[in-house]
Amino acid sequence: MNFLFVHNNFPAQFRNLVEALVADAGHRVAAIGSETAQSVSGVELRRYKMPSFDVSNTHPFARRFDIECRRAEQVLFVASALSAGGFAPDIVFAHCGWGENIPLRVAFPEARLIIYSEFFYRSEGQDVHFDRESGQMGIDGLAGVHCNNAATLIALADADLGLSPTEWQRSTYPKEFQSKIRVAHEGVDLERVRPDPLARFRLPGGRMLTRENEVVTFVSRSLEPMRGFPVFLRAVPQILRARPNAEIVIVGGEAASYGPGAPDGSSWKSYCLNPMLPDLDLSRVHFLDRAPYDDYLSLLQISSAHVYLTYPFVLSWSLIEAMAVGCTIIGSDTPPVQEAIESGRNGLLTPFHDPDALAQKVSQVLADTARYASLGRAARETVASRYEKKDCVARAMQLLGVTPAAGVGASERPGLALEPNSI
Repeated sequence: MNFLFVHNNFPAQFRNLVEALVADAGHRVAAIGSETAQSVSGVELRRYKMPSFDVSNTHPFARRFDIECRRAEQVLFVASALSAGGFAPDIVFAHCGWGENIPLRVAFPEARLIIYSEFFYRSEGQDVHFDRESGQMGIDGLAGVHCNNAATLIALADADLGLSPTEWQRSTYPKEFQSKIRVAHEGVDLERVRPDPLARFRLPGGRMLTRENEVVTFVSRSLEPMRGFPVFLRAVPQILRARPNAEIVIVGGEAASYGPGAPDGSSWKSYCLNPMLPDLDLSRVHFLDRAPYDDYLSLLQISSAHVYLTYPFVLSWSLIEAMAVGCTIIGSDTPPVQEAIESGRNGLLTPFHDPDALAQKVSQVLADTARYASLGRAARETVASRYEKKDCVARAMQLLGVTPAAGVGASERPGLALEPNSI
């Protein structure tokens, strides 16, 4: 069969499935991506380049859709070149978040169109107005949120099938479309992402941390309110006072990824950190912008308590990876996390907006890590039963109507510890 994957940051969420398809010599796999797309062995990757443009004269409600249409045009050029070269996909699998899906039904009318259905924006009940930290929208802003779904609605109308990584993310879509959407997580490689009692992690200054240290970890693609960074940082002084030997390791970039920037124009890290400097022992608080993937795994493997907070938004790979490593998770009591973590069984949940409660739970775990270690073991068992890579790939293939190749090996996912779209 012929497969075409379309994602500006390819392979992104498609990596595990793509590698399994490439392992079968009977399949031909092609991909369309932007200049940030990465090559995958066995995949014919065609990149497009977005031209410069100015949407200032476009109505504010339509600016996102204007950009999506410009991207769709570039995808159409590449798709037409593929078609002219004789490539006729049986299945096209596309993410609908950037408008790349818009031309696919007309470009390949005979193909089965699968849409990666990650998230449907709503003006209430999800991320918008969940947290006062990110400000309040006026009615025009709320109308604009609805307009963010334009390309997604086109995708769902065109699609033969949608795939969402979690039940909750599927539930964000309108009920009239949910019957088209199935749940299939991308999966985590348990052979690679596993506990290691001998793991070591080197701090930027050269000092080495091991399982013998009290280490609190926090990982996010960007340090911003969407992933609870301000809440976590406000809990840190209490953790340091309660646990004099604790080390706090925070991994994440300073640019905003999902929400607006900080009110003063600086990064959220600076905005939140600067007023707190008198209360922080920075010799025990370590910030890392990015970490190679193996180093990131080592950090999780030495973690005594891993904090994961999020608005009602897409679930990060980092949570499932931390569970696979066997971390003791302290997570926010928000719907995406509640789907993976049952408080007291495979982790602990705490109110998102309460840094005092968060600090108390983290300190409790650090005070008796042996008592809470069973939560980490149960978390890994949860991943084995629901998010294991081979099972997830097999489910996706089943939904696509593809027979998995025998002996597909574990994938190697090099690069950063920070997922391209959903950490």
